[in-house]
Amino acid sequence: MEFDPKRVEANARAASTEDLLDRVTVFRDGMEPEALPILKAELRARGVSEEAIRAHEEQRFGAGVIEAKGLAARCCQCFRPAVARVMHWHRLWGRLPVFPMLDYFCEEHRPKKPGQSPGTHVPDEQSLE
Repeated sequence: MEFDPKRVEANARAASTEDLLDRVTVFRDGMEPEALPILKAELRARGVSEEAIRAHEEQRFGAGVIEAKGLAARCCQCFRPAVARVMHWHRLWGRLPVFPMLDYFCEEHRPKKPGQSPGTHVPDEQSLE
């Protein structure tokens, strides 16, 4: 697939500031190198400083789950960076536990209790009930 700077610019304008910050920090190694200046220019146009970008990167890498390639893991339910790797039950029809699964979750989608179906927040990671 050929790099299209106009498409990247349009995509950057439509993206949220948080999404752009994630792309230029924790997901940058998985992106086309030509896209980074375009994304950073959009962040500058929105008034985001280099210090704010560095602070976002430190916060995300400090709280996130980093894969072997050095990239942040992505949530299994959205495109945000994962903050937890959680063992949970895959449930048939949302009720009957069938088998355990290990998935990555962002803060928003992390299950609330160990063993719960994904969708909300978990204090005790890596456990099954």
